[in-house]
Amino acid sequence: MKTKLLLSICLLMSITFLSKAQSDEAAVKEVIISMFDGMRTKNAEQIISAFSEDAIMQTIQNKPEGTVIGSNTVAEFANSIGSVPAETYLDERLTDFVINVDANMATAWTPYQFYVNEKFSHCGVNSFQLVKFDGQWKIVYIIDTRRKEACVE
Repeated sequence: MKTKLLLSICLLMSITFLSKAQSDEAAVKEVIISMFDGMRTKNAEQIISAFSEDAIMQTIQNKPEGTVIGSNTVAEFANSIGSVPAETYLDERLTDFVINVDANMATAWTPYQFYVNEKFSHCGVNSFQLVKFDGQWKIVYIIDTRRKEACVE
């Protein structure tokens, strides 16, 4: 009888843990999708709301002199997206999500293909770091790669 009770408790704890992990993964994914939806609609406020106050944005650039890391602020990024002409449609299509969560920290790996007015522009991978503040996931760091070929699908 004790064995059945112990097994039942272990099973219940496993289900609870798995459910919590899946809930956090879904919430992380939702924040990232919301940010890209904001980009598609050129909604600077929606973009900014996905990030923590001191978030860092970087991109790996391959230049003739070698690999360099470019940086900009979330406000600069959001303002640049907000100033894109109305007739220009930006669409970053995420092809996969690999999300890992530990307590109040999460990481997301999202290969993507980027289109401007339905024309392929470039591809790469985003690497997101997120932190849960007061029950809300926020992006604290993003770095990405960009290239025109060898895209991950």
